[in-house]
Amino acid sequence: QVQLVESGGGSVQVGGSLRLSCAASGGTFRTFYMAWFRQAPGKEREGVAYIDYDGTTKYAESVKGRFTISRDNAKNTLYLQMDSLNPEDTAMYYCAATNNRTPWYLLLQADQYAIWGQGTQVTVSS
Repeated sequence: QVQLVESGGGSVQVGGSLRLSCAASGGTFRTFYMAWFRQAPGKEREGVAYIDYDGTTKYAESVKGRFTISRDNAKNTLYLQMDSLNPEDTAMYYCAATNNRTPWYLLLQADQYAIWGQGTQVTVSS
């Protein structure tokens, strides 16, 4: 059974940076399609960034140019570098995985992913 564990969340001021990590175990990480999602209180879960096993990426418009998704298949770890953070980025951040190839326009849809971590909280204050 594949397990995902996020870390790296915390509190930061506007304009600051954080790097989230997602450690995978129990499966063949390099074959997974991976993504980061976030969910703020009272809002739906939102897709943030996606990365293919070969490094192809896709970002939500709201984070493009500020966030960078990457993966280290040797370490079974997914990353999300978040720069120029603002209060609208405050949310619980989740990593997710799937073995299924997904159409490009659905890559940031939560229902395309079957495996989820427990989340890590990011709070951005002004």
